[in-house]
Formats: sequence, structure tokens, C-alpha cells
Amino acid sequence: MYIVIEGQDGTGKSTQAELLKKYFESKGKTVVMLEEPDGDLPQAHDLHDMILTRGYDLEPLTNVLLFTAARVELWKKIAEPVLKKGGIVISSRNYWSTLAYQGYGEGISRSKIIRLTKELLPDKYVHPDYGFILTVSDKERLKRQKTRGKATETFEKKPSEFQQKVDAAYPKIAKEFNLKLVDASGTIEDIFTKIKKELVA
Repeated sequence: MYIVIEGQDGTGKSTQAELLKKYFESKGKTVVMLEEPDGDLPQAHDLHDMILTRGYDLEPLTNVLLFTAARVELWKKIAEPVLKKGGIVISSRNYWSTLAYQGYGEGISRSKIIRLTKELLPDKYVHPDYGFILTVSDKERLKRQKTRGKATETFEKKPSEFQQKVDAAYPKIAKEFNLKLVDASGTIEDIFTKIKKELVA
């Protein structure tokens, strides 16, 4: 089973993914958790750093290509082997992030992003078993980010106009891909209950 948890920075994706991992492990399942585009794979980590932390002024299309390259590495070397053995892969982000940030945010053709993803990654990646998008108000999201300290990644530093485009993108992506929108403004436990309910329904 392949599960993806999506959303803007500061919505709690990693926290919920980690809770899901612990939940399934308590049921005796083999689980791997990914945080795209890094995922504890050295080559993916290097690509992540190139895009997000080294301060390069990369072209939007370059971002798309590098993110996609990192996904191929993570999928082939980590996710796919686990799924083939009947395990569970829980990912914080997938290509829907690129649709939001590089498509709606940076202006790259969304059909181009989808086409590239379908050409380079299998159908299982493109169509996860479950997809969730966490949403919070912009005010709450910024409040959470401040508790983590100064923004250090490329897209966190972009102006409010860009952030608003990304915020507006996620409900559209949820509708286009039939994903579950989850209000993430409550407690961590409340949010987890909402997600878990969808998985065991």
C-alpha cells in the first residue's frame, strides 16, 4: 500500500506520516516512510540540497527535472522493493508538490509535469492507494513555521504572492486527483484520527 500526505509547508505532513508509520508497525506491518525529495538516500539528498538549500537561482524547469530525478531514485531503490514484498510506503509529498510549487507557483505547464512523471515513474507512483492534502489557514501555517525558526529552504523564502498561489493550488489538485482534503487546524491527535478513519473505513 502506498499512502501520500501532501500540503503546504507547516501543515504537519511529516508528523502525520510518522504517526501512520507507528500505527501500521504496531499491526505488524513492514513500513517505510519517505520525505520527498530527500528520503535518506544520499543521491536524493544531494538533489534536495541543490534545489532547496544551496541558494542557487535555478530555472523552474530545472527544479521540475531535479525533483523528478530524486523521485525516480527514491522509488526504485526504496519504495518499490518494499511494495513488492507487501509492505507499506508512507510518503510526505509526491509529484503533487511539483504541480503546486512549480506548476501553479512557478508557471510550468502542469500537463508537462504530469506527462514527465508518467513517463519516468510507474502507475503505482502516479496513483497512490490513498492521498491526503492537509490544509490550514495561511495565518496558522505561518505561525507554525515561525516556531521552527527562520525559513531556510528556497520555497519557504519566496514572497507571499508565491505562497498564496501554492495555497490556492492544493484544493484544485485535490479536486483534480480525487484526494481527501483534511483540515489540519486541530490537534495532532484529531488530525490523525481523521486520516486513520479514511484508511480503515
